[in-house]
Amino acid sequence: MPSLLDAASFLVFKVPLILKTALFHVLRLSPTSAKWDLRTALTVTIIRDVLCNSPPSTISMQQRSTIQDPGVKGRMWVSRVTIPAPPEDAIRHALFGAIRTLGTGEEEYSSPTVAPVTAEWTGYRARVSPNAPEPPISEADKYKHLMEETTSDVTLLYFHGGAYYLMDPCSNRNAVASYAKLTGGRVLSIRYRLAPLNPFPSALLDALLVYLSLIYPPDGALHSPVHPSNIVFGGDSAGGNLATVLLQTILQLHRGTTPEGNLPVVIFHGKPVKVPLPAGIALCSPSLDLTRSMQWSKKHAQYDYLPPPSMNPTKSPPCDIWPANPPRADLFCEGSALCHPLVSPVAAPSWAGSPPIFVCCGEELLAEECKVFAQNAARQGVAIVWEQYEAMPHCFAHVLQGTFTSARSLESYADFVTGVVQKNPGEITTKGQFYAAKSLEASSVDVCNLHDSTEEEVLEELERARDDIVRDFELAK
Repeated sequence: MPSLLDAASFLVFKVPLILKTALFHVLRLSPTSAKWDLRTALTVTIIRDVLCNSPPSTISMQQRSTIQDPGVKGRMWVSRVTIPAPPEDAIRHALFGAIRTLGTGEEEYSSPTVAPVTAEWTGYRARVSPNAPEPPISEADKYKHLMEETTSDVTLLYFHGGAYYLMDPCSNRNAVASYAKLTGGRVLSIRYRLAPLNPFPSALLDALLVYLSLIYPPDGALHSPVHPSNIVFGGDSAGGNLATVLLQTILQLHRGTTPEGNLPVVIFHGKPVKVPLPAGIALCSPSLDLTRSMQWSKKHAQYDYLPPPSMNPTKSPPCDIWPANPPRADLFCEGSALCHPLVSPVAAPSWAGSPPIFVCCGEELLAEECKVFAQNAARQGVAIVWEQYEAMPHCFAHVLQGTFTSARSLESYADFVTGVVQKNPGEITTKGQFYAAKSLEASSVDVCNLHDSTEEEVLEELERARDDIVRDFELAK
């Protein structure tokens, strides 16, 4: 009941804004009225107002408000599990080796231990009402029912968004359940460690642990071994970043193997195991440049709800978890690490050898970094499936579920995931589409020429933005 009252109070407070937005949209006085339907206009305006105009709140308050579990209901199976940490440190050493090799040697970063990770298996639950309660049975029984209703071999390893310090698998259940339904498969959504208490590379270490646990289940796991050719990494926003840097980590481990063709090996739960590549990765509005050096487009800002780079969460009022101890320039990592390829993957020099990659975004603040990433990978021979939707905001497929545009995007995402699992990877080829607003008329685009900047120019901008962030932090001390 308190949550219903809070929601009612919130809507009452926003009535003037809602009425103004609706009126301007209906009368076509808004610059976006020709591109959006009324629901999109209201949704983006309200989210933008909350993110940009709310009174300042602490990081701990922001975090708590976004990880509250609303419960499970309707057409989804959710089985909660804990992935145990192995007794040895081999995957940690492998990760830190990749970090050192990909870096310049000047980056500072934390040294997290390997820890258990909680997660949620999600699958489609048929033949129940949209408001059907979660059945009062064990997590093992829920997983059994989930598996009985899967119709494909797809396993989507999913990472939620939230700027690495917000949100939770429970925040994305509806979208994740849609992916499970559309692919006929199952989704494992992980509760990776959040910043600022757990900065880089904690989340990446969690992701690597869970991936290997899918392939090599520890004792007591509910799932049987999953072949890597049936696994796709997925994520939105910061979760898209995590999926991408996990892929880059594995690619780096492969670069260090000899002779050519051998897979890297680590000790995992007492056994030597190989670290293979997944079937592909699928990204929704991925955050790929944590310096935010490319997020200044006024055109994109009018369609998005994300705050501009000038509104930095590091400026939030102090609390028990921020500023960090010792203080640092960024919530997620040390300022010196902002351009590291496992923090900002647009800085990665090579994607050669990668499985196919799906990238979807709107005309949003993150669009330019998405273009740079897709273009670089495509030029290096990676199969890239690129989709951009005119006038759409960040993560529109999730925040606008129920609209035709969201449905098209979710279907494309699921088609890619199903395709890389069911087809030979060589059958997936690079292609790009731009979808017009409202009509969704598609036009082809050249993925190898999405952005005007060279790789060198992009890296220079990243480094300049990083240096500005570090300088401002030092001056504020």
